[in-house]
Amino acid sequence: MKEAVDRLVERLGGLAPTVAVVLGSGLGSLVEDVENALRIPYAELPGFPQSGVTGHAGELVAGMFSGSPVIMLAGRSHYYEHGNAAAMRPAIEVLAGIGVTTLILTNAAGSLHAEMPAGSVMLIEDHINFSGANPLIGEASDRRFVGLTETYDADLRAAILAAAERVGLRLHRGVYMWFSGPTFETPAEIRMARILGADAVGMSTVPEAILARFCGLKVAACSVITNLAAGMTGAEMSHEETKDMAPIGGARLAMVLKELLKARLDG
Repeated sequence: MKEAVDRLVERLGGLAPTVAVVLGSGLGSLVEDVENALRIPYAELPGFPQSGVTGHAGELVAGMFSGSPVIMLAGRSHYYEHGNAAAMRPAIEVLAGIGVTTLILTNAAGSLHAEMPAGSVMLIEDHINFSGANPLIGEASDRRFVGLTETYDADLRAAILAAAERVGLRLHRGVYMWFSGPTFETPAEIRMARILGADAVGMSTVPEAILARFCGLKVAACSVITNLAAGMTGAEMSHEETKDMAPIGGARLAMVLKELLKARLDG
């Protein structure tokens, strides 16, 4: 980790972001709004994961976003790619090592409610880890016993809701359920998820949230809704639909993030 931290600090050249954003499937276009962008492929940072999913560029982008220094991770490694829930641990540890204190996670997700259609944005208030995996399995120290009562920071959630209100966007709120993937959920699994209290389903984010809390970072997360979940429309799920629909909600989420970081800067 030290080698990656030192290399990244050198490449940043004095830029000292305290906020980082992980971009989910189809949301990579958000990096186009980063001014004076420095782009570093993950391959140039020791320990950083290589994503094999289309729609994930696999690069770190640093610069100014809405007047505030920020790092964006354009792409993540998923559990379903290799069976390693801790694949993002080196990247998140490096972020913490260079002084990042806040991690904002984004993903593309399926909605369990007809009133939250494709193109909507949902603020994640809590999650259900249905995968059975945990990125801290194998951690030898007692630090592995991380409390998750406030996984998603209440102050950050309030700030995001306020930012959404200022830009005139209705932000849904709910619980995200993590399925391992890579197959999409069955209609029966969606009925189960609804009974258990989920509002959206997806294949990411929860491992990073756990790792970020392990590293002492404040966490917020938003889902861009790309489809209604299996069994709700009669249509089959596809990754192409995810990539096609994510930019619509992604543009709305970008407005909120710009307003959020502008407010943090002004405050």
